[in-house]
Amino acid sequence: MSRTEAPPLPEPLRVPVADAHTHLDMQDATVEEALARAAAVNVTTVIQVGCDLAGSRWAAETAAAHPQVHAAVALHPNEAPRIVHGDPDGTARQGARPAGGRAALHEALAEIDALAALGHVRGVGETGLDYFRTGPEGMAAQEESFRAHIEIAKRHGKALVIHDREAHKDVLRVLADAGAPERTVFHCYSGDADMARICADAGYFMSFAGNVTFKNAQPLRDALDVAPLELLLVETDAPFLTPAPYRGRPNAPYLIPVTLRAMAAVKGVGEDVLAEAVATNTARAFDY
Repeated sequence: MSRTEAPPLPEPLRVPVADAHTHLDMQDATVEEALARAAAVNVTTVIQVGCDLAGSRWAAETAAAHPQVHAAVALHPNEAPRIVHGDPDGTARQGARPAGGRAALHEALAEIDALAALGHVRGVGETGLDYFRTGPEGMAAQEESFRAHIEIAKRHGKALVIHDREAHKDVLRVLADAGAPERTVFHCYSGDADMARICADAGYFMSFAGNVTFKNAQPLRDALDVAPLELLLVETDAPFLTPAPYRGRPNAPYLIPVTLRAMAAVKGVGEDVLAEAVATNTARAFDY
């Protein structure tokens, strides 16, 4: 089987659900094709997430054009250091960039603030901290950007969508210090069971992606096991994190049923019960 071949459509869900985090702009299908395939398996809503200015503009425009799409807008944690310190190697989609300093970061954040005011933009994210690719020199820019996004989310009454990679303690510290928005979502939840209990106590939503199905992901399944049903979301993060048995092949919103069924097995509930819960939770988290 080709690694580039799209997986087959799974058995449709009986209860309609949402993909709480996807990147349609990074997928091979057109928006219309992606939404049609998703609808065929009863994934009827998607949250399209921006990671930079161009992606955030695109997310807002796409949500305005398609009622099944809601947008989240932000500078990804790895984008903030690129803006401040430059990206001479062109690791991001925009290619090589000179250093812009904090002034350039503030300018970019002002545009995110303006986009977040739009009615069809339901979230501010993905923002947060990522210590996997950013060294110590980028951490200050990441935290400044994260704190600014928290304020933007609170000012506009939007959900905060968090990207947390190898930075659990600092993400929780900043949220506690700055004051988390009323609706906060840990996208692609990556913490352990102890952190899930902390998130549950704080009322943070935990969104699980296809990596919860990976063989080496028992700590994630342990976290899912203790996370309350009323705080669970399901997402693809497509085109990334394709669930087993399709790991390594392109992900898309239509594969949500594969992950949801795996989650239901971990939780020991029927798939309809979990689907009802995540559908309600996603609408509550993103206020649609």
